[in-house]
Formats: sequence, structure tokens, C-alpha cells
Amino acid sequence: MTDVEAAARRFIADVWNARLEESAYELVAEECPGLGGTGPEATLAWHRERRAAFPDLRYKIVDVVAAGERVAVHWRAAGTHVGQFGPVPPTGQVVSYSGATFLRFDAAGRIVEVWSCTELFQLLQQLGVEMLPPTVVGGPGA
Repeated sequence: MTDVEAAARRFIADVWNARLEESAYELVAEECPGLGGTGPEATLAWHRERRAAFPDLRYKIVDVVAAGERVAVHWRAAGTHVGQFGPVPPTGQVVSYSGATFLRFDAAGRIVEVWSCTELFQLLQQLGVEMLPPTVVGGPGA
């Protein structure tokens, strides 16, 4: 059986940090969901989009838990916002935020599922995005 923790660490080191796209083709299964499709190319599309906004983005692994076919990775990321990020135009702001990524591997040691939870609110605050709660018209107390 593949060492899934080592494979997860390699995925972050090679694909997320070193931009070694060829590693995605070794590590990501064709059925793995990604940005607008499945497989390595869809996984890379997400990372290319994020890199367009934060070209110097780097991830640091804080903790890893592996059991069976699953790996959970707690990470921190930092980078400079120099490209469009969703509706947010470039700010030049350096940001730092945390997240957790959960990976599931197949018997061949390839990633078949990726699920991430990111401190998006914290990231947007650092970019100066003002987030206001929606107004309730005609609701309780109106």
C-alpha cells in the first residue's frame, strides 16, 4: 500500500509550492473533482487561478493526520495579492491565512477526492473587503 501521508506531503510540496505540474499527473486520479472538471488538469486549473492572484503563494504544513486511505492536512499560506481574486482587484497586500485539506486516495495511491476548508473571511479582511450583513426588509423588528 502507498504511504498516503508521504503522497499528501509530496502533493503540497510539488503541486502547491514548487508548481511541478507533472506531479499532479502522477498523484491525482482522473475521477478526482477539480475546477470545472475532473482529473489532474482540473486540479491544476484551481491552482493556476489561485497563482494568478497570488504568484508567490507558499503553503506550510502545520499538522498531518493519516488513517487508511485518508489524510487531513492543516496548513498556513502566505502570499502577495497582485492579480484579480474573484471580484477583488489586485491590492499589493501580503496575506496570511490557514486552512485544512482532506484527501482520499485510491488503492494505487492517487488522490480521488480533495476537500478544503479555508479561512476565506480572514483572507478577504486582509484584502480590505468590507463585508456587511444583508439587510432584512419587513422582517422581525422592522
